[in-house]
Parts: sequence; C-alpha cells; structure tokens
Amino acid sequence: MSETSPKLRAQLEGIPTYKPGKPAAVGGPVAYKLSSNENPYPPLPGVLESVTAAAGSFNRYPDMMCTALMNELADRFGVPVSHLSTGTGSVGVAQQLLQATSGPGDEVIYAWRSFEAYPIITQISGATSVQVPLTPGEVHDLDAMADAITDRTRLIFVCNPNNPTGTVVRRAELERFLDRVPGDVLVVLDEAYREFIRAAEGEGGAVPDGVELYRERPNVCVLRTFSKAYGLAGLRVGFAIAHEPVAAALRKTAVPFGVSQLAQEAAIASLRAEDELLGRVGALVCERTRVAEGLRGQGWTVPETQANFVWLRLGDRTVEFAAACEQAGAVVRPFPGEGVRVTIGEPEANDIFLKAADSFRKDL
Repeated sequence: MSETSPKLRAQLEGIPTYKPGKPAAVGGPVAYKLSSNENPYPPLPGVLESVTAAAGSFNRYPDMMCTALMNELADRFGVPVSHLSTGTGSVGVAQQLLQATSGPGDEVIYAWRSFEAYPIITQISGATSVQVPLTPGEVHDLDAMADAITDRTRLIFVCNPNNPTGTVVRRAELERFLDRVPGDVLVVLDEAYREFIRAAEGEGGAVPDGVELYRERPNVCVLRTFSKAYGLAGLRVGFAIAHEPVAAALRKTAVPFGVSQLAQEAAIASLRAEDELLGRVGALVCERTRVAEGLRGQGWTVPETQANFVWLRLGDRTVEFAAACEQAGAVVRPFPGEGVRVTIGEPEANDIFLKAADSFRKDL
C-alpha cells in the first residue's frame, strides 16, 4: 500500500471546525437547548401540511431554480426575480459569495467577534480574514472597518444584528460606512435576525432595512434566512437579494438541487403565514426583554440585543458558567475565553437559565 496521500489544498490547514450548539441531554432531567438560536415554536400553520404533501415525491429532484419560492420572495420584497438567489441557509449563500468574489491574495473584512462561520468560509476560499474588533459596547466599529479596506479587499460582512452580541448599527453610521466603501467591494449585510428588531429611532436613526439600502447601491447584498424567526432551521433554506451581476454569480456557484423541495414548500407556506409569524416573534421579543432585564437586575452587564439571544462577556469564567447552566438544565453556547450566547427559548427554559445565572452571580 502506498504511503503517500492525495494532495489537498494548503488553505485547509488549520481551519477551525464549525461548532454547532450543544444539544440538550436525553434521558435525564428536563433540559432545554438554548445554544443554537433556534425558534422554540413548532412550524407555522400550513407548513407541516405543505411539507407532508411534498414528501410524497422526494424520489424526484427538487426544482433546481426554486421557481415558486423565488416568485414568492420577489413579490414579498418588491424585487426582480433576477436579483434573488437561494441556498442552504444564509451561511450556504455566504459561502457562495466567497466563491464568487474571493480567493488567494484577497482580503475579507468582518467584525470580531461576529458570526463563527465567517473565518471558516473565508479560509476555505483561500482569502485572508481581516478581523476588526468590536467597540467596548460590543458593536461593529464601522470607522475602523472602513480604515481596514485596501486594494486587496473583495468582500465585507456586516452582521446586523450581530451574532453573538445581538447589537445593531443604525442608519446614519451604516450609510456613512457604505459611502466610504469602493464600489468594486461587495458589502454583505447579514440580516439573519432582522425579524426580531424592535429598536426605536435613536441616535443615528433607526436600524436600517438592508433591502432598502441595496436598491440604490449595486455593491450591497442582503442575506436572509428561514432558519430563525420562521423556524425552519432543520430544512436549510436562505436567500440573498443583490443586483443582477452578484445574484447571477450566486446562482452559478450554488450546489445543484441544494434546496430540497420540502424546504421550498415550507418556505413558501411560512411566507404566507406572516400574521402568525409576527405573533410568535412578538412573544419571543417579550421574553427577550424579560430575560435581559432579569440579568441586569442580578448585576450582569447585558448589551442591548435586537436578536433572539443575549450575550454575556465572561472571559475566563465562560466555560464554568456554561457548565453551571447545563447542570441546571439550560444548555447555552460558550465561546471560551470570551462569553456565552443564550438563545431566548420558551418561558420555562428562560426561568431555568435566569435562576442558574443568579446562583452563579452570587458565587462570584
């Protein structure tokens, strides 16, 4: 047997493995998974029926062009079908964007800490990550990100609300930033948590809707997903809205038949159940307020969050805190040495987490 191995790309050396949220334990006391930013509610009305009907034909390939879903999205957002592309969740579309724009010698800018997948998909593409630290308030430092642009910059991610901190950038600062970005650099507004935003008009204006910004800016691409507010995390369907050259490139780099017919039908049914969606999101936002205020009442520093999670910066106590929560019955998402992200779940889960946080705080 030969002792040699197939040659693999050098860029794959040292790529960190994406770490999914740890599941709740099975077979022991009741435990809740608050580690993956999933929606705790079951599918919206009509979704299960649509998926069940579609399941009868999964011996056939899905519609590769996602025609019905693309038409539904075009109507929902008031954009041409040619400005849309779908993929396996917004992270799948983000990886397609890297394939379309960046390779060895190119640079990709994003805040840090931000979405855990950014450094992974950047390194897979062969490009170089340029990580710009968040401000002390856990918000994107857009001025520093603009200063980091070079002639090698090809793509910039702006996660708004930011994962894992939940913080947002507002219209004035984002527009000022976009004005500084060269037109040949793609800015990706990752709005996976857009539906949870309830921030009032404040200094710098309201939190902008990326779709409105994209309309007048050919170098802006907006990412959205059905995984979070819509509760379709297990079906893997997301989409991008971008001007035609970018959207066409995304369709070229998409994995053929990547979005299953079940996912397409579920997404369409979810879009048509928006009234029920708004009610569920509203309930989660109320719970988010209760959890954040409860933590602050215990003495924790909690950044203002506009997503379906809260962030606690714990430094070297992070892993210890996560273990204490798990022992109490609430599994959270630790980022060792930095902090924990805690998804807003059902009230019972949030109660368990708040009690565990209070006990840990008293022992500090």
